[in-house]
Amino acid sequence: MSTLTLSPSFTPVRRPAPIRLTRRGRLVVLAVCLLAALTVSIVVGGQSVATRDAGTPVPTRTVVVGAGDTLWEIASDVAAPGEVRAMVHRIEKLNALEGAGLQVGQELAIPLG
Repeated sequence: MSTLTLSPSFTPVRRPAPIRLTRRGRLVVLAVCLLAALTVSIVVGGQSVATRDAGTPVPTRTVVVGAGDTLWEIASDVAAPGEVRAMVHRIEKLNALEGAGLQVGQELAIPLG
């Protein structure tokens, strides 16, 4: 039979208590995580997809929008028959318009042909 003797200097191993965050601490951790995610998205997603090659210049003329003018009327003046809808789209894209709404005095670049 054997006996186990403990030395008087023996102390049991204590595990540290788990970290508990206060509400403010959780908000700080959340803010840091969101800031890190924003930084990563800017670095990764902020790169241009454009090439270094120059694009083909589009010959245009400038038209000043008058009272009662519509994008459809302006496009029909320069478009071939049956191509008005495509010309409206080209004018919107060329001038970075979000829709067909125009304002009096607005200058539009209109593609020729």
